[in-house]
Amino acid sequence: MAFIVKKIINGREYYYLRESKRENGKVKAKTIAYLGKTKKGAEEKMKRVLNALKDKRVMGENIKEIKEDKQKAKVVVDKKITIDELASFCKRKGFVFPSSEIYGGFAGFWDYGPLGVELFNNIKREWWKFFVTQKENMTGIEASIISHPRTWKASGHIASFSDIAVTCKKCKKSTKIDKSELGKVKCDCGGEFESQGEFNLLFKTKVGALDSQDAYLRGETAQGMFMDFKSVQQSSRLQLPFGIAQIGRCFRNEIAPRDFLFRSREFNIAEFEFFIHPEEEKCNLLNKKHLDLQVNFLDAETQVRGKDDLRKITIGEMLKEKRMGEWHAYWLAEQVLWFYSLNLKEIKVREHTKDELSHYSSATFDLDYEYPFGSKEIAGIANRGQYDLKQHEKESRQSMEIFDEKTGKKVIPRVIEPTFGMERVFLAVLTKAYSYDEKRQNIVLKIHPKLAPVKVAIFPIVKGEEFEKLSQEVYENLRKEWKVVQDKGGSIGRRYSRQDEQGTPYCITIDGDSIKKKDITIRERDSTNQIRVKIKDLVEVLRKLIGGEIEFEKAGKSVETRKK
Repeated sequence: MAFIVKKIINGREYYYLRESKRENGKVKAKTIAYLGKTKKGAEEKMKRVLNALKDKRVMGENIKEIKEDKQKAKVVVDKKITIDELASFCKRKGFVFPSSEIYGGFAGFWDYGPLGVELFNNIKREWWKFFVTQKENMTGIEASIISHPRTWKASGHIASFSDIAVTCKKCKKSTKIDKSELGKVKCDCGGEFESQGEFNLLFKTKVGALDSQDAYLRGETAQGMFMDFKSVQQSSRLQLPFGIAQIGRCFRNEIAPRDFLFRSREFNIAEFEFFIHPEEEKCNLLNKKHLDLQVNFLDAETQVRGKDDLRKITIGEMLKEKRMGEWHAYWLAEQVLWFYSLNLKEIKVREHTKDELSHYSSATFDLDYEYPFGSKEIAGIANRGQYDLKQHEKESRQSMEIFDEKTGKKVIPRVIEPTFGMERVFLAVLTKAYSYDEKRQNIVLKIHPKLAPVKVAIFPIVKGEEFEKLSQEVYENLRKEWKVVQDKGGSIGRRYSRQDEQGTPYCITIDGDSIKKKDITIRERDSTNQIRVKIKDLVEVLRKLIGGEIEFEKAGKSVETRKK
């Protein structure tokens, strides 16, 4: 017999489909499916699920995994989390806190807690490794946050870096929209927006005490790379084509910060300017892997018709349609491949229409991700041409030409600019990782092991000086390479649960056999499977597991096999 049950999780109602069966003279109930957050919706979905099960099919809308695990079924429910719930979770677990909260907070500013700063640093480290360290034609800088005010005059940000402040005529909510959206979009309540005029997004400040000078906090990291372009080229002896990368803080005076970390006033951008000879069209790095890469694509023509239908297309096909050049295509493919390496495979590519292109761009594409509040931009790539270098040459009256050894001429390069909102990547990682395990009755944060804030947790489960000493030795050895913790409090189940919620991929138990046999048990977060590994091999095994070089089941002797 199947029936609906209601559970309260984090103060909210969730409905599940349960089934009762008589086994060995006893009535047992198990969860079949997650049905949603309302009773009416649960009743409707229950009918669909039961019909599907009759046909020996499984409804996959919100059931992420149903598989037989020997004697009993394991059900993992992938419940969609709202952005407010995610913000609450992040605060509770030590990922992100509202800035200045003891004074009531300060909108648009956030502090990263102990787990958050580790996760954020890991994301930035993976970005730098993928786009800089592993590329022979890339180098990096870190430019100042405040530069000469003429920087922003030359770049066009003082004249063009503005949005429209609007107020809803119906609900009186204030927000901002792009200039291209005025008269075309409405408030969430359905009301029409009334313009309050343009406002510049740059943060203005003063430099100096007595004879102070107006200046700006940077709104993007790009200009530092353009201004240092010749110095970097000369000191690094780089030849075209080459790139200059940077990860850094930026500031925009948003009128309405919203959606947690997604739109804030202080944030981090990771981007690079890739400099190419203005006459070079061929990309020698573009290969079959890039050309055959398939993406979900929303083209400009479809948007102009008022539609949002996606189509599957390869990077090679986009080239044939002349939507971009080869270098543009190569770096777009590399951006998508980086997201795939983080297990973020729900990326969509959106082409900018002509009326929304930035003042510096001739072609721009957004990479969008499906957040709890909708599909939004997580990264982008623009063809900036020679705009910025020529603007700085004009404003500074300093030549921005460099000597190109291949052609024997002085040139001003053209530029392709991939850019990433790192807080948005952080949000996407958490959104993708968050799941509720019905069997364990707790949240499991399935963060990719190489991004996980804590890589390993060590549990001494037998009391005694020898076991404490061994646990400390293992801890000291592992923390030379990774962020690891020891947890000695509570039952083993409670300790596993704490680490699951923090995203720790591997837990080690020091048990009664560890002293005599010089081995330990490693438990994998996602599967809860366990293997036995010799202590002398532990660092190398973990290194391969975290790097994805070996499957967990092949990394050691399974506990079940060992018992047999």
